[in-house]
Amino acid sequence: MDRKLGVVGTIKVILLTIGAAVMLVPFFWMFTTAFKTQPELNVWPPVFLPERFHLDNFVAVFKAAPFHLYFTNSLLMASISALCIVFTSAVAGYIFAKFEFYGKNVLFSLILATAIVPFEIYMIPLYLQMQTLGLVNTFLGLLMPYFVMSFGIFFMRQNIIQQIPDEIIESGRVEGASEWTIFLRIVFPLCIPPMSALGIFAFIEAWNSFIWPLIVINDKTLYTMELGLAMFQSSFNIDLSVVSAGSLISIVPVLIVFIFLRRYILDSISTTGLK
Repeated sequence: MDRKLGVVGTIKVILLTIGAAVMLVPFFWMFTTAFKTQPELNVWPPVFLPERFHLDNFVAVFKAAPFHLYFTNSLLMASISALCIVFTSAVAGYIFAKFEFYGKNVLFSLILATAIVPFEIYMIPLYLQMQTLGLVNTFLGLLMPYFVMSFGIFFMRQNIIQQIPDEIIESGRVEGASEWTIFLRIVFPLCIPPMSALGIFAFIEAWNSFIWPLIVINDKTLYTMELGLAMFQSSFNIDLSVVSAGSLISIVPVLIVFIFLRRYILDSISTTGLK
């Protein structure tokens, strides 16, 4: 029996390794393309590794456009969005998990329903609303749709239900602590792993956003990395080497955030009802 389980486990590891290798091929191709010259891109059959690793493409990225500004805009947008989503999701998740009020289930169902509505359906009404508020072509208008995440509310609610017993909350109330004190001193410390995992998801979503910045921003000084990379694509030509170099730069913050906070994803999944 143990031998059979060992064979099955080995097969699973092999299949997962093959799947991971297949998923890494596009990233490896992008990495090598960023260091290739134009003749090496046009050679047939294609080669994975360049003869010599050139840094000219990275220099061209910053010469063609102020990518340091686009990088800063994306970093600010993703960081502020992640912090806001973590805070709003934690507060709303705590309310839906530990409070009873009229219409609670209906309101929570409506929040979940918004998660299945594609952005393309409501992006025009959202743009008109931003225009009415005078937030078109502003950083606040760019950031505002990324303050709240319906999945984040659901995620935090499930974690709080599973991790924090009602007795702990009630003991804090008996001691005379306010709801904000209970949230900050009891709920918040116990929810650091799921909040960290949610922060990764929120950061990546805001960092990779393209459609909304394209709609609401016209001033190039407010461009994000995704809009900046689109500038290298014209109607007749795409400089793949420069685009790959810019893409390689753009994924560095996401990798850094994931490397430092990746363990919290497994911690939160192992302690929530979603497993």
